[in-house]
Amino acid sequence: MTPDEYCQQKAAASGSSFYYSFLFLPEQKRKAITALYAFCREVDDVVDECSDASIARVKLNWWHEETMRLYRGNAQHPVTKALAQYIEPFNLVEEYFQEIIDGMEMDLDNAQYPDFSALSLYCYRAASVVGLLSVEIFGYENRDTLKYAHDLGMAFQLTNILRDVREDAERNRIYIPQDEMAQFGVSVDLLKQNKTTTSLQNLFAHQAQRARKYYASAMAQLPAGDRYAQRTGLIMAAIYQTILDEIEADGFRVLEHRISLPAIRKLWIAWRAHRTEKRHQRRNKRKRI
Repeated sequence: MTPDEYCQQKAAASGSSFYYSFLFLPEQKRKAITALYAFCREVDDVVDECSDASIARVKLNWWHEETMRLYRGNAQHPVTKALAQYIEPFNLVEEYFQEIIDGMEMDLDNAQYPDFSALSLYCYRAASVVGLLSVEIFGYENRDTLKYAHDLGMAFQLTNILRDVREDAERNRIYIPQDEMAQFGVSVDLLKQNKTTTSLQNLFAHQAQRARKYYASAMAQLPAGDRYAQRTGLIMAAIYQTILDEIEADGFRVLEHRISLPAIRKLWIAWRAHRTEKRHQRRNKRKRI
């Protein structure tokens, strides 16, 4: 199995919404973003699958060292060997990969976050940095696209936090800020119960509203000239916003069951979003003519 094939298998096996957005990219960009996604999955799995925090730290430290080896031409892991082909063509900087690993280490150090300011650093490392690497792969001309990538990453992570709130709580990871839980009268114990109260609905609605603000901010900052190049992110946004819509339509009953979309629906949303961006591109070309 080649390094690219390893990454493809890793991405496909995850069943993630991100995988469906990669399908509409040219081959080199598709392989590069798949390798980036596989890197994120590998380091995330260290924390999720390792019950002993000390062992998880050792493994994450190995990934820190492996990332350094990647940038010195000595990659050992299939994922970093795959990434090595794309570092120079897409200007992927080492600092961002190290930040992603730092974000995973925050899961070992922080069971809770006192306020959104503290949580936002985690969201930045876990998702916005991935967005900043992704836009380099997709391509852009206007630096405002970097602001779009930052805010879209925040929106994705906040959507994940709301969707996975019970699963995370059962692992003793609370990503909803403590001051907001206190404001709405919600305890950690409530997050571990299969029950939806009015106070929980209000708390979760507040989280959803914040995520929507980041989606809106991201879209407002994306220059028209870079829309088509960034269509993969827009496809992901369409899927993730649909998940957020479903959570809200279900009355924020995320503690009772996990909201997810069937694969065929994700593919349909991805195709529809891609078609929309193709129309935008044609209109922009006509305007320039």
